[in-house]
Amino acid sequence: MAQVTVALVQTDPGTDKAANVEQALALIEQAAAGGADWVALPETFHQRAPSGRKLAGAEPVPGPLSTVLAEAAERHGIWLFAGSFSERSDDPERTWNTSLVFDPEGTQVASYRKIHLFDVRVDGQVKAQESARILAGDVIVTCDTPIGPVGLSICYDLRFPELYRVMAQRGAVASMVPSNFTVPTGRDHWAPLLRARAIENGQYVIAAATIGGGAERGFVAYGRSLVVDPWGTVIACAPDEVGLTFARIDPARVARVRRQIPSLEHRRPDVYDSA
Repeated sequence: MAQVTVALVQTDPGTDKAANVEQALALIEQAAAGGADWVALPETFHQRAPSGRKLAGAEPVPGPLSTVLAEAAERHGIWLFAGSFSERSDDPERTWNTSLVFDPEGTQVASYRKIHLFDVRVDGQVKAQESARILAGDVIVTCDTPIGPVGLSICYDLRFPELYRVMAQRGAVASMVPSNFTVPTGRDHWAPLLRARAIENGQYVIAAATIGGGAERGFVAYGRSLVVDPWGTVIACAPDEVGLTFARIDPARVARVRRQIPSLEHRRPDVYDSA
């Protein structure tokens, strides 16, 4: 099977949705010009803003934002893994946190709604209650690509290994983890968690992240967009700035690592189910 080049887009989105989308589109264009076959956007690439403003700007699917993203995928002939954005729901107080995937013809081929919601308090530095403004999804999603299935997840999902195991059992050669990770947790948890999910499942983990935000906005994002290979080696890491990071994805390496350490075949659900 052929290899593909993936470009991770790292942005510092603010409250101006139009400006954020314009920047994302410009980076998508640069990524395609740089030889990317796949382009991955981060979580909330479209807007980081108070809940009321994000709720007011939420869109349906299909809608204006999904149309623009589809057009970008078709124009540049790329697979676009479109991070996540606020999808309008029937609940007047809450949205979905939704990730879309578009093929090189601009066809939407997958949609995933974040399953696990970030309701935490960390040493007085981070306080979040996503469930107050976001609805939880309940469907595990993998997307077929020319090099094999790809699993979809978003940020806090990273802490739930069972999700990635299910996707690996479906044959996923890679999992996407678009994120808006906090600095306090990012410093100690970001890379170890990404490497663990890759090692456990013998797959690539592709994590495009936001950076910055500023303490004045009440949130500072860690950044450090990463690609981890099936052995757990970090093969690409973004610097601490807005921009692009490239890596090669080789499905043959996934097959080779899974032959060497066939842990997916050694599972004992008969024992787990009785625990």
